[in-house]
Amino acid sequence: MEQRETCGCTAQAPVDSTRRKIFKIAALGLAAGVGLHGRAALALETVPEELRHATGDLLVEEDAEGEPTPLKLTDLRVGKPLLAFPYDAAAKRIRSETRLNKVVLLRLPEAELDAETKALSAGGVLAFSAICTHMGCDIKTFMGSEKVFACFCHASKFRPLERGSVAGGPAPRALPVLPLKLDGDTLVIAGPFATPPGFTAQA
Repeated sequence: MEQRETCGCTAQAPVDSTRRKIFKIAALGLAAGVGLHGRAALALETVPEELRHATGDLLVEEDAEGEPTPLKLTDLRVGKPLLAFPYDAAAKRIRSETRLNKVVLLRLPEAELDAETKALSAGGVLAFSAICTHMGCDIKTFMGSEKVFACFCHASKFRPLERGSVAGGPAPRALPVLPLKLDGDTLVIAGPFATPPGFTAQA
């Protein structure tokens, strides 16, 4: 942080754009029934329509810096998950105001996908809500030996080859799947989540 000389004045430092974004995200989280740790409740119906993902949105990597670069099929390695947010290319806007838009992408060999799963994929890339349906932790680990996503907060597991069905742990329902399609080599959201993403606090 830039050092300021002591001048005896009481002027307040301006709030920069990064801090404004943090405050906005925190406020949205609280409006959705969650604190900064996001563990009380998080449900799609609490999020204004204009902040949700839209059919036709592209996808950008969660931690990408600089100018947003839409993800392509070739950006994903088989068996290596990637967290992403929807991207409104027309407005040049990453839809990261709510965690409910966060998805985990996973590329698998197309030969391993049954017809129903393949129809939801784009070149073998599947997309699921990255919010665990148990207590809302991020889903970002794929266990190749078991072919499951794993949530290391409370050991829930989900089967990406079976539309995100629960394979173990306390999760009460499947991980919502998000259909994808390709525009050339670019990944595009093809429709809404099969079921609403989010979680409610478990007793």
